[in-house]
Amino acid sequence: MAHPLATGGPLVIADVISWLTDSSHWTDTKFDTGILTQLLAHIRFCGIALAISLLIALPLGLFIGHTGRFSWLIAGANALRALPTVGVLVLLTVIISPHFQGRTDTGFLIPTEIVLVLLAVPPILANTFAGVQNVDPGVRDAASGMGMTGPQVLLRVELPISLPLIFSGVRSAALQLIATATVASYLPLGGLGRFIYDGLAQQDYPQMIGGGVLVAALALVTDLVLATIQRYVVSRGVTGRFSTEQVAAGPDSRLAAVTEADGAHA
Repeated sequence: MAHPLATGGPLVIADVISWLTDSSHWTDTKFDTGILTQLLAHIRFCGIALAISLLIALPLGLFIGHTGRFSWLIAGANALRALPTVGVLVLLTVIISPHFQGRTDTGFLIPTEIVLVLLAVPPILANTFAGVQNVDPGVRDAASGMGMTGPQVLLRVELPISLPLIFSGVRSAALQLIATATVASYLPLGGLGRFIYDGLAQQDYPQMIGGGVLVAALALVTDLVLATIQRYVVSRGVTGRFSTEQVAAGPDSRLAAVTEADGAHA
């Protein structure tokens, strides 16, 4: 017997659109099953994990890249990507959840966040390290020759130059978190994965596909937001992005723009 998804074709697509545009699916707050409720839960899971990962990976990557010490941690962090996500999640849940009793999700939230942090740290750490390591040695020497201390060189020279690669790591981590946070619904937690797991269990394929579409849409919007932030945070002197007027005015105008932008970030 053919699978419904294989034979549905346009009918399944129409059902998915109908499910996504049904207002009752967005506003069902009585049982906390509405799309908006689960979307906010999904964003919360990812936001917490991304914030913790930045607090861990960004300073560590800057330190390793600047000093060259403990560089073996980069390879160790990359090895974390090979861990089976669901397997680690179940193991941590078995270990941690018995310590939390009553009407609380903390026993399930902590294992979920640990798994997500383990996934998000490697790209941020590796890109931060690579960004600092790729700074032109001549630039470092010039900064030191101007009397800058090691921390000043790191924060005023290496960090601004490394921002494009750092943002690339953050964007990669954010997209991986959004995709992987669906595993939170494997436990008694919410998130957009709830629609995927429930749709599969109930053979409600429009709900299952709709959940996948929502995850993909959230990933695209998040990447767009981060790309916009990157555009305004990274100095134009680093990206080589100049306005048409500055290009026409020649190198003196571009040099003034770079100086002004770098001074604002200092």
